[in-house]
Amino acid sequence: MFCIAANCEAESGPHAEQEAAQDWALRHTGRTGHNLFRRVFTDHAKVTRAE
Repeated sequence: MFCIAANCEAESGPHAEQEAAQDWALRHTGRTGHNLFRRVFTDHAKVTRAE
């Protein structure tokens, strides 16, 4: 997650679990009052040939 408040460059860093990034955002909001974040997700797909 990335905080998108003006002049704030805070980010959660990568997490395997969504809850960890969400917890970071809650703590950041508690410390700063910032309440708007950008979430970035990466997904993977495995493709196999039909034979």
